Amino acid sequence: MKKTLNIAVIGAGGIANAVHFPAYARMGDRVKLVAVCDVVREKAEAAALKYGIPSVYENYEDVFDIPGLDAVDVCTPNYLHSIIAVKALNRGLNVFCEKPDAVSVSEAERMKAAAELSGKVLMVMRNNRYMPVSAFLKRYIEDGKLGEIYAARCGWIRRRGIPGKGGWFTTKAQSGGGPLIDLGVHMIDLTMWLMGNPKPVSVSGCTYNKFASSDISDSVNSDFGEKKAGGTFDVEDLAMGFIRFENGACMQIEFSWASNIEKETRFFELRGTQAGASWSDRAERLSIFTEEYGKTADFMPNIDNKAYSIHGANLEHFVSVLLDGAAPMFVPEQGLNMIKILEAIYESARSGREVVL
Repeated sequence: MKKTLNIAVIGAGGIANAVHFPAYARMGDRVKLVAVCDVVREKAEAAALKYGIPSVYENYEDVFDIPGLDAVDVCTPNYLHSIIAVKALNRGLNVFCEKPDAVSVSEAERMKAAAELSGKVLMVMRNNRYMPVSAFLKRYIEDGKLGEIYAARCGWIRRRGIPGKGGWFTTKAQSGGGPLIDLGVHMIDLTMWLMGNPKPVSVSGCTYNKFASSDISDSVNSDFGEKKAGGTFDVEDLAMGFIRFENGACMQIEFSWASNIEKETRFFELRGTQAGASWSDRAERLSIFTEEYGKTADFMPNIDNKAYSIHGANLEHFVSVLLDGAAPMFVPEQGLNMIKILEAIYESARSGREVVL
Protein backbone atom coordinates (compact mmCIF):
# COMPACT_ATOMS: atom_id res chain seq x y z
CA MET A 1 0.00 0.00 0.00
CA LYS A 2 1.10 3.58 -0.64
CA LYS A 3 2.56 5.48 2.30
CA THR A 4 2.11 8.98 0.88
CA LEU A 5 -0.92 10.44 -0.87
CA ASN A 6 -0.34 13.03 -3.62
CA ILE A 7 -3.13 15.62 -3.46
CA ALA A 8 -3.92 18.77 -5.44
CA VAL A 9 -6.20 21.41 -3.93
CA ILE A 10 -8.51 23.19 -6.35
CA GLY A 11 -9.68 26.51 -4.95
CA ALA A 12 -7.48 28.58 -2.63
CA GLY A 13 -10.13 30.70 -0.94
CA GLY A 14 -11.39 30.98 2.62
CA ILE A 15 -12.26 27.37 3.41
CA ALA A 16 -9.05 25.99 1.90
CA ASN A 17 -6.89 28.39 3.91
CA ALA A 18 -8.87 28.10 7.12
CA VAL A 19 -9.19 24.32 7.14
CA HIS A 20 -7.75 22.21 4.32
CA PHE A 21 -4.16 23.44 3.97
CA PRO A 22 -3.50 23.45 7.75
CA ALA A 23 -5.04 19.99 8.12
CA TYR A 24 -2.84 18.49 5.41
CA ALA A 25 0.22 20.20 6.88
CA ARG A 26 -0.42 18.41 10.18
CA MET A 27 -0.47 15.00 8.47
CA GLY A 28 3.27 15.00 7.78
CA ASP A 29 4.57 12.41 5.33
CA ARG A 30 1.13 10.82 4.83
CA VAL A 31 0.17 13.65 2.46
CA LYS A 32 2.12 15.57 -0.15
CA LEU A 33 0.41 18.63 -1.60
CA VAL A 34 1.73 18.62 -5.16
CA ALA A 35 -0.33 21.49 -6.61
CA VAL A 36 -2.77 24.27 -5.83
CA CYS A 37 -5.14 25.80 -8.37
CA ASP A 38 -7.21 28.98 -8.35
CA VAL A 39 -8.58 31.26 -11.06
CA VAL A 40 -7.00 34.10 -9.08
CA ARG A 41 -3.37 33.12 -9.45
CA GLU A 42 -2.22 35.32 -6.58
CA LYS A 43 -4.30 33.24 -4.15
CA ALA A 44 -2.75 30.01 -5.37
CA GLU A 45 0.74 31.47 -5.25
CA ALA A 46 0.25 32.68 -1.68
CA ALA A 47 -0.86 29.22 -0.56
CA ALA A 48 1.99 27.57 -2.44
CA LEU A 49 4.52 29.84 -0.73
CA LYS A 50 3.07 29.29 2.75
CA TYR A 51 2.77 25.50 2.52
CA GLY A 52 5.66 24.65 0.22
CA ILE A 53 3.47 23.46 -2.65
CA PRO A 54 5.60 23.06 -5.81
CA SER A 55 3.09 23.75 -8.60
CA VAL A 56 0.50 26.48 -9.21
CA TYR A 57 -2.34 26.35 -11.76
CA GLU A 58 -5.18 28.58 -12.89
CA ASN A 59 -7.09 25.97 -14.95
CA TYR A 60 -8.27 23.01 -12.89
CA GLU A 61 -8.30 20.67 -15.92
CA ASP A 62 -4.52 21.03 -16.19
CA VAL A 63 -4.25 19.60 -12.67
CA PHE A 64 -5.56 16.23 -13.84
CA ASP A 65 -2.43 15.67 -15.94
CA ILE A 66 -0.01 15.84 -13.00
CA PRO A 67 2.04 12.58 -12.97
CA GLY A 68 1.40 10.43 -9.90
CA LEU A 69 -1.55 12.46 -8.68
CA ASP A 70 -3.84 10.40 -6.41
CA ALA A 71 -6.63 12.79 -5.45
CA VAL A 72 -8.04 16.28 -5.77
CA ASP A 73 -9.63 18.32 -3.01
CA VAL A 74 -12.34 20.64 -4.35
CA CYS A 75 -12.70 23.92 -2.41
CA THR A 76 -14.40 26.07 -5.04
CA PRO A 77 -17.76 27.88 -5.07
CA ASN A 78 -20.67 25.43 -4.89
CA TYR A 79 -21.68 25.38 -8.55
CA LEU A 80 -18.29 23.95 -9.54
CA HIS A 81 -18.25 21.08 -7.02
CA SER A 82 -19.96 18.48 -9.18
CA ILE A 83 -18.40 19.65 -12.45
CA ILE A 84 -14.84 19.28 -11.16
CA ALA A 85 -15.58 16.11 -9.17
CA VAL A 86 -17.09 14.28 -12.14
CA LYS A 87 -14.22 15.23 -14.46
CA ALA A 88 -11.65 14.17 -11.86
CA LEU A 89 -13.37 10.83 -11.22
CA ASN A 90 -13.56 10.21 -14.96
CA ARG A 91 -9.80 10.75 -15.09
CA GLY A 92 -9.29 8.05 -12.46
CA LEU A 93 -8.69 10.36 -9.50
CA ASN A 94 -10.10 10.12 -5.99
CA VAL A 95 -12.07 13.16 -4.87
CA PHE A 96 -12.69 14.99 -1.64
CA CYS A 97 -15.16 17.85 -2.01
CA GLU A 98 -16.36 20.65 0.20
CA LYS A 99 -20.06 20.73 0.98
CA PRO A 100 -22.63 20.98 -0.48
CA ASP A 101 -22.18 17.96 -2.74
CA ALA A 102 -23.84 19.73 -5.68
CA VAL A 103 -26.43 22.40 -6.44
CA SER A 104 -28.98 20.05 -8.05
CA VAL A 105 -30.14 16.46 -7.84
CA SER A 106 -29.09 15.75 -11.43
CA GLU A 107 -25.54 16.86 -10.65
CA ALA A 108 -25.42 14.76 -7.48
CA GLU A 109 -26.59 11.77 -9.52
CA ARG A 110 -23.76 12.33 -12.00
CA MET A 111 -21.25 12.45 -9.16
CA LYS A 112 -22.52 9.18 -7.70
CA ALA A 113 -22.51 7.50 -11.12
CA ALA A 114 -18.98 8.71 -11.90
CA ALA A 115 -17.70 7.37 -8.56
CA GLU A 116 -19.31 3.99 -9.14
CA LEU A 117 -18.04 3.72 -12.72
CA SER A 118 -14.49 4.75 -11.86
CA GLY A 119 -14.26 2.70 -8.68
CA LYS A 120 -12.62 5.70 -7.01
CA VAL A 121 -13.43 7.24 -3.64
CA LEU A 122 -15.76 10.25 -3.54
CA MET A 123 -16.20 11.89 -0.16
CA VAL A 124 -17.85 15.19 0.74
CA MET A 125 -17.18 17.24 3.88
CA ARG A 126 -19.35 16.07 6.78
CA ASN A 127 -17.21 17.48 9.57
CA ASN A 128 -19.85 17.54 12.31
CA ARG A 129 -19.87 13.74 12.42
CA TYR A 130 -16.39 14.07 13.92
CA MET A 131 -17.33 16.14 16.96
CA PRO A 132 -16.58 14.22 20.18
CA VAL A 133 -20.22 14.59 21.24
CA SER A 134 -21.29 13.08 17.90
CA ALA A 135 -19.03 10.06 18.34
CA PHE A 136 -20.23 9.50 21.91
CA LEU A 137 -23.90 9.77 21.00
CA LYS A 138 -23.53 7.56 17.92
CA ARG A 139 -22.11 4.77 20.08
CA TYR A 140 -24.83 5.35 22.70
CA ILE A 141 -27.50 5.03 20.00
CA GLU A 142 -25.92 1.94 18.43
CA ASP A 143 -25.98 0.31 21.87
CA GLY A 144 -29.77 0.73 21.80
CA LYS A 145 -29.95 3.21 24.65
CA LEU A 146 -32.20 5.69 22.83
CA GLY A 147 -34.46 2.93 21.53
CA GLU A 148 -36.38 3.78 18.35
CA ILE A 149 -35.62 7.33 17.22
CA TYR A 150 -38.88 8.56 15.76
CA ALA A 151 -38.56 12.36 15.75
CA ALA A 152 -35.81 14.97 15.53
CA ARG A 153 -35.12 18.69 15.29
CA CYS A 154 -32.03 20.49 14.06
CA GLY A 155 -30.89 23.88 12.92
CA TRP A 156 -28.28 26.58 12.64
CA ILE A 157 -29.70 30.04 13.11
CA ARG A 158 -27.89 33.37 13.06
CA ARG A 159 -29.02 36.82 14.12
CA ARG A 160 -26.86 38.67 11.58
CA GLY A 161 -24.29 36.52 9.82
CA ILE A 162 -24.62 36.71 6.04
CA PRO A 163 -21.40 35.47 4.40
CA GLY A 164 -19.87 37.20 1.38
CA LYS A 165 -22.88 39.43 0.81
CA GLY A 166 -23.20 40.36 -2.86
CA GLY A 167 -20.68 37.71 -3.91
CA TRP A 168 -21.08 34.06 -4.87
CA PHE A 169 -22.54 33.05 -1.50
CA THR A 170 -25.67 35.16 -2.11
CA THR A 171 -25.89 34.49 -5.86
CA LYS A 172 -28.14 31.48 -6.48
CA ALA A 173 -26.57 30.59 -9.83
CA GLN A 174 -23.25 30.03 -8.05
CA SER A 175 -24.25 28.91 -4.55
CA GLY A 176 -27.49 27.01 -5.21
CA GLY A 177 -29.19 28.80 -2.32
CA GLY A 178 -28.74 30.51 1.01
CA PRO A 179 -28.47 29.15 4.56
CA LEU A 180 -30.42 25.99 3.73
CA ILE A 181 -27.72 24.74 1.37
CA ASP A 182 -24.87 26.46 3.24
CA LEU A 183 -25.69 25.51 6.84
CA GLY A 184 -28.39 22.90 6.35
CA VAL A 185 -26.00 20.30 4.97
CA HIS A 186 -24.13 20.32 8.29
CA MET A 187 -26.91 19.78 10.78
CA ILE A 188 -29.34 17.79 8.62
CA ASP A 189 -26.55 15.35 7.81
CA LEU A 190 -25.42 15.02 11.43
CA THR A 191 -28.95 14.41 12.66
CA MET A 192 -29.75 11.91 9.91
CA TRP A 193 -26.46 10.11 10.54
CA LEU A 194 -27.29 9.78 14.23
CA MET A 195 -30.72 8.43 13.22
CA GLY A 196 -29.09 5.75 11.07
CA ASN A 197 -29.42 7.55 7.72
CA PRO A 198 -33.12 6.81 7.09
CA LYS A 199 -34.36 7.33 3.54
CA PRO A 200 -36.25 10.64 3.07
CA VAL A 201 -39.61 10.31 1.28
CA SER A 202 -41.18 13.78 1.38
CA VAL A 203 -40.53 17.34 2.51
CA SER A 204 -42.30 20.64 2.96
CA GLY A 205 -40.75 24.02 3.59
CA CYS A 206 -40.81 27.81 3.49
CA THR A 207 -38.03 30.24 2.60
CA TYR A 208 -37.75 34.00 3.12
CA ASN A 209 -35.54 36.86 1.93
CA LYS A 210 -35.99 39.74 4.41
CA PHE A 211 -32.49 41.09 5.15
CA ALA A 212 -30.97 41.72 1.73
CA SER A 213 -30.77 45.45 2.47
CA SER A 214 -29.15 45.10 5.92
CA ASP A 215 -25.41 45.44 6.45
CA ILE A 216 -25.48 44.88 10.22
CA SER A 217 -23.33 42.00 11.47
CA ASP A 218 -22.87 40.32 14.86
CA SER A 219 -21.16 37.15 13.64
CA VAL A 220 -17.62 36.32 12.58
CA ASN A 221 -19.27 34.20 9.89
CA SER A 222 -20.28 37.35 8.02
CA ASP A 223 -16.58 37.92 7.34
CA PHE A 224 -16.40 34.64 5.44
CA GLY A 225 -16.41 34.87 1.66
CA GLU A 226 -15.80 37.95 -0.44
CA LYS A 227 -18.38 40.73 -0.21
CA LYS A 228 -19.35 42.70 -3.31
CA ALA A 229 -20.97 46.09 -2.90
CA GLY A 230 -24.16 46.30 -4.96
CA GLY A 231 -23.89 42.62 -5.82
CA THR A 232 -26.57 39.96 -6.10
CA PHE A 233 -28.68 38.68 -3.20
CA ASP A 234 -31.27 36.36 -4.74
CA VAL A 235 -31.21 33.56 -2.14
CA GLU A 236 -33.12 33.04 1.09
CA ASP A 237 -31.91 34.29 4.48
CA LEU A 238 -34.26 31.93 6.39
CA ALA A 239 -35.51 28.43 5.63
CA MET A 240 -37.79 26.24 7.74
CA GLY A 241 -39.05 22.80 6.87
CA PHE A 242 -40.20 19.31 7.71
CA ILE A 243 -38.83 15.98 6.48
CA ARG A 244 -40.60 12.60 6.52
CA PHE A 245 -38.62 9.35 6.35
CA GLU A 246 -39.45 5.90 5.01
CA ASN A 247 -39.28 4.35 8.48
CA GLY A 248 -41.97 6.73 9.81
CA ALA A 249 -39.60 9.12 11.57
CA CYS A 250 -39.66 12.88 10.97
CA MET A 251 -37.42 15.92 11.36
CA GLN A 252 -38.03 19.66 11.81
CA ILE A 253 -35.36 22.00 10.42
CA GLU A 254 -34.51 25.70 10.64
CA PHE A 255 -31.58 27.59 9.09
CA SER A 256 -30.93 31.31 8.88
CA TRP A 257 -28.21 33.77 8.05
CA ALA A 258 -30.26 36.61 9.51
CA SER A 259 -33.26 36.62 11.86
CA ASN A 260 -34.45 38.65 14.82
CA ILE A 261 -33.49 36.04 17.42
CA GLU A 262 -31.52 36.28 20.64
CA LYS A 263 -28.25 34.74 19.53
CA GLU A 264 -26.62 32.51 16.92
CA THR A 265 -26.82 28.80 17.72
CA ARG A 266 -26.62 25.41 16.07
CA PHE A 267 -28.39 22.45 17.57
CA PHE A 268 -29.92 19.01 17.24
CA GLU A 269 -32.47 17.08 19.26
CA LEU A 270 -33.43 13.40 19.04
CA ARG A 271 -36.47 11.77 20.59
CA GLY A 272 -36.37 8.03 21.17
CA THR A 273 -38.57 5.50 22.91
CA GLN A 274 -35.93 4.80 25.59
CA ALA A 275 -34.32 8.24 25.85
CA GLY A 276 -33.90 11.56 24.13
CA ALA A 277 -30.81 13.66 23.45
CA SER A 278 -30.02 17.26 22.67
CA TRP A 279 -26.97 19.40 22.00
CA SER A 280 -26.33 23.01 21.11
CA ASP A 281 -23.16 25.03 20.85
CA ARG A 282 -24.70 27.52 23.27
CA ALA A 283 -25.21 24.94 26.02
CA GLU A 284 -21.82 23.42 25.14
CA ARG A 285 -22.88 20.02 26.43
CA LEU A 286 -24.70 16.90 25.37
CA SER A 287 -27.81 16.16 27.41
CA ILE A 288 -29.57 12.80 27.53
CA PHE A 289 -33.07 12.51 28.97
CA THR A 290 -34.12 9.08 30.17
CA GLU A 291 -35.79 7.12 33.02
CA GLU A 292 -34.22 5.32 35.96
CA TYR A 293 -36.04 3.35 38.67
CA GLY A 294 -39.41 4.83 37.86
CA LYS A 295 -38.15 8.41 37.73
CA THR A 296 -37.15 10.71 34.88
CA ALA A 297 -33.40 11.31 34.85
CA ASP A 298 -31.03 13.64 33.03
CA PHE A 299 -27.57 12.45 31.99
CA MET A 300 -24.89 14.92 30.91
CA PRO A 301 -21.64 13.14 29.97
CA ASN A 302 -18.38 15.01 30.47
CA ILE A 303 -17.12 15.48 26.92
CA ASP A 304 -14.60 18.10 25.85
CA ASN A 305 -15.98 19.30 22.52
CA LYS A 306 -13.61 22.27 22.16
CA ALA A 307 -10.22 22.76 20.53
CA TYR A 308 -10.79 19.88 18.17
CA SER A 309 -10.35 20.17 14.41
CA ILE A 310 -13.41 18.35 13.12
CA HIS A 311 -12.71 19.45 9.55
CA GLY A 312 -9.20 18.12 9.91
CA ALA A 313 -10.53 14.84 11.31
CA ASN A 314 -12.76 14.46 8.24
CA LEU A 315 -9.79 15.01 5.92
CA GLU A 316 -7.68 12.58 7.96
CA HIS A 317 -10.42 9.99 7.48
CA PHE A 318 -10.32 10.52 3.70
CA VAL A 319 -6.57 9.94 3.73
CA SER A 320 -6.99 6.85 5.93
CA VAL A 321 -9.56 5.40 3.49
CA LEU A 322 -7.07 5.72 0.65
CA LEU A 323 -3.86 4.79 2.46
CA ASP A 324 -5.06 2.34 5.11
CA GLY A 325 -8.20 0.85 3.57
CA ALA A 326 -10.50 2.27 6.26
CA ALA A 327 -14.24 1.91 5.60
CA PRO A 328 -15.68 5.25 4.39
CA MET A 329 -17.99 6.98 6.88
CA PHE A 330 -19.63 8.77 3.95
CA VAL A 331 -20.89 7.22 0.71
CA PRO A 332 -22.29 9.07 -2.35
CA GLU A 333 -25.84 7.78 -1.76
CA GLN A 334 -25.96 9.89 1.41
CA GLY A 335 -24.93 12.94 -0.59
CA LEU A 336 -27.60 12.29 -3.19
CA ASN A 337 -30.28 12.03 -0.51
CA MET A 338 -29.10 15.30 1.00
CA ILE A 339 -29.41 17.22 -2.28
CA LYS A 340 -32.82 15.63 -2.90
CA ILE A 341 -33.97 17.05 0.44
CA LEU A 342 -32.59 20.53 -0.18
CA GLU A 343 -33.88 20.80 -3.75
CA ALA A 344 -37.33 19.59 -2.69
CA ILE A 345 -37.55 22.11 0.15
CA TYR A 346 -36.85 24.92 -2.30
CA GLU A 347 -39.53 23.49 -4.60
CA SER A 348 -41.99 23.20 -1.72
CA ALA A 349 -41.33 26.81 -0.75
CA ARG A 350 -41.95 27.86 -4.34
CA SER A 351 -45.13 25.81 -4.84
CA GLY A 352 -46.56 25.98 -1.33
CA ARG A 353 -47.02 22.20 -1.28
CA GLU A 354 -45.38 19.10 0.13
CA VAL A 355 -42.95 17.49 -2.32
CA VAL A 356 -42.62 13.71 -2.60
CA LEU A 357 -39.09 12.51 -3.29
